[in-house]
Amino acid sequence: MTLLRPLDPAFPIQQQLAVEASPVILVNLFTVAGDDEADFLRIWRDDAAFMKRQPGFISTQLHRSVGPSTTYLNYAVWESTAAFRAAFTHPDFQAKLSDYPSSAVAMPHLFQKLAVADICVA
Repeated sequence: MTLLRPLDPAFPIQQQLAVEASPVILVNLFTVAGDDEADFLRIWRDDAAFMKRQPGFISTQLHRSVGPSTTYLNYAVWESTAAFRAAFTHPDFQAKLSDYPSSAVAMPHLFQKLAVADICVA
């Protein structure tokens, strides 16, 4: 089973799920042992396909670290916290978490875009 570790221990994903926000970006950092990488990618693909079918899903992109590190970053956009919460807590999704290799560690966290004058828009 994938170990869920908070990216921000002061306000972990379980608490973030109760905050109503729209839209939200899920950033999920994963680490996995090199020998488990192929299994991780296969299972992540299945999970992403499940999420893609859920109401409120907008997009996702998986990134792999540069070099020999087996660290991954998933960036997913959702219409709202409520939509993500419904998908993340769905019994079918929760049941699939045990399929991940035992070496897999996930650090999910929700974000919102910010506008910074002359740099970026929200």
